[in-house]
Amino acid sequence: MRRLALSALALLLAGITPAGAQSPGRPNVLFIAVDDLNDWGNCMGGRKGVHTPNLDRLASRGVLFTNAHCAAPSCNPSRVAMMTGVAPSSSGIYHNGQDWRSRPRLANAVTIPEHFRAGGYTAFGGGKIFHALSWITGGYGKQQNEAKLWDSYWPSATEPMPEPQWPKAAQARRAANGYLYSKPIAIGKTSKGRPSHFFDWAPDDQPETGTADYKVVSWAAGELARKRDKPFFQAVGIFRPHIPWYAPTRYYDLYPEEDVFLPRVKKDDLDDVPAAGHRSLRKAWHRWVKENDEWRSAVRGYLASISFADAQVGRLLDALDTGPHAENTIVVLWSDHGMHIGEKQHWEKFTLFEESTRVPLMFIVPGVTRPGMTCDRPVSLLDVYPTLNELCGLPRREDLDGESLVPLLKDPAARRDRPAITTWGRGNHAVRTLRWRYIRHADGTEELYDHQTDPDEFTNLAFSQPEQSNPIIAELTKWLPTTGKTRP
Repeated sequence: MRRLALSALALLLAGITPAGAQSPGRPNVLFIAVDDLNDWGNCMGGRKGVHTPNLDRLASRGVLFTNAHCAAPSCNPSRVAMMTGVAPSSSGIYHNGQDWRSRPRLANAVTIPEHFRAGGYTAFGGGKIFHALSWITGGYGKQQNEAKLWDSYWPSATEPMPEPQWPKAAQARRAANGYLYSKPIAIGKTSKGRPSHFFDWAPDDQPETGTADYKVVSWAAGELARKRDKPFFQAVGIFRPHIPWYAPTRYYDLYPEEDVFLPRVKKDDLDDVPAAGHRSLRKAWHRWVKENDEWRSAVRGYLASISFADAQVGRLLDALDTGPHAENTIVVLWSDHGMHIGEKQHWEKFTLFEESTRVPLMFIVPGVTRPGMTCDRPVSLLDVYPTLNELCGLPRREDLDGESLVPLLKDPAARRDRPAITTWGRGNHAVRTLRWRYIRHADGTEELYDHQTDPDEFTNLAFSQPEQSNPIIAELTKWLPTTGKTRP
C-alpha cells in the first residue's frame, strides 16, 4: 500500500489524477459502525488472547482514540447523537423507544449523510446505522433510518439487514433457551431459559457467506470497487457483536472454553454505589449466569462475535486497499457504546460506568494522520460530525454539540481541556477526563473514580473520601450539561 501511495503522490504532484479516482481535493469517507463493541480489542488494551487482527491493523494506520466515549450508553440515543451531532441533553433523546424526529431540536436536524449530499457527495449506506424504533421476535423492527437521507441504501433504508436476520443454525435452540419468551424467566439452577429473549449465544454452523453481516460487507466491498466521478460518503453497519452472540463455528474455535478469561469483579463492588446507580443493573441476569455456570460460556460467545466482526472489518479493508479509492479515503470506525460482560454484576450497556461508555474510535486520514498514533485525550462520538466537516471542507455547522478532533489527528498530544460527557436518561451524566470519571445522578447522588489508581472503578471516592473529593467534583461539575448545552 505504501508503494501505491508514493505512485499516487507522484501523479498528483504532476497534476494527474489516477484513473478511476475523483479529484484529490475531496476525500471520500468510509464510515464503519460496529454494534456493541467494547474495549476488549487488542489495540484498546483488550484482554489477553482476544483475536482482533484487523481492528489492530486498522488502528495501526492512523490515530486510535483510547479514551473515546459514547454520548449515551444505548443504541438509539447514541446513534442519533452521532448522526445528528446533537447531544441527548440537547435533543431529549435518551432511550431506545423514542422517535428522534419527534423532538423539536431534531425535527429539522441535518444528518451527516444529508450534509454530505448537500456538499456535493454521494451518500449511501448498508447495514445497521440507525437503531430500530422497536424490536420484534425474529427481526429488527421498524427502523429509525429514513430513505430521504441517502442517495441509496442496501438492502433498503427500512430493512437495513439482509436475511437471514437470525442465523438458521440457532432456530432449533430458541424455544429451549428462552429466545421466544417476552419476559424474564425465573432464576434458578433448573431454569432452561435465559433471563431475556435476546440473551443467548451459540456457534452457527451455516456458511459464513450466508450471514447478514457478511452480505452487508460484500455489498460494501462491491461499492468500494466502483469507479466514481464524485466523492462519496459510505456508511457500513456491522451488527455483531450485538446479542444474541451467534457467530460462525470457526470463531468459537478460537476460544476453547477452558481457556476463556472472566472479567475482574469485586464482591462488594456495588456497596458504595448510590441507589440511582443500581437501577439499570441487570443483577438477575448475572445471578442466572453464575448459578447456571454460564459465565465463561457467555464470554466465549461475546469473544467469538468480536472476532467475527473483526473479520468483516478485514474484508472491508482488503476491498478498500485493492480498489480505486485507496489513496483518497478517510476511514473512521466507531462503536455505539461499550458492553458489560458481568462487570458490576451487569450485562449489556445502560450504565454510566466505563464498561458502558468507552468505545473504539479510529481515524485514518490521508495526508493528515500518521501510522501508529494513539491519543489518550477524552473525546466523544459527538466530535465525529464536526471532524468530518472540517476534513472534507464542508460548510461549518453551528448546530453541532461536538468539537472537531482535527488538532488531535495532527498531534495526538495536543491540549484538549474539554472532557467527554455521557448521558443516560434525563439528568444523569458522566464526565470523563484524562484521570477522572464523575457521575451525577438526577437525584443529586454522586460517584467519583480515579482511573490513575482504579481503572476498574471499584472505589467510589465520593462515598469513601468525600472531603478529598469535593474540590475535584466542584471542577468537574462545571461541565455538566444544562438545557440546550453540553459545556459551560
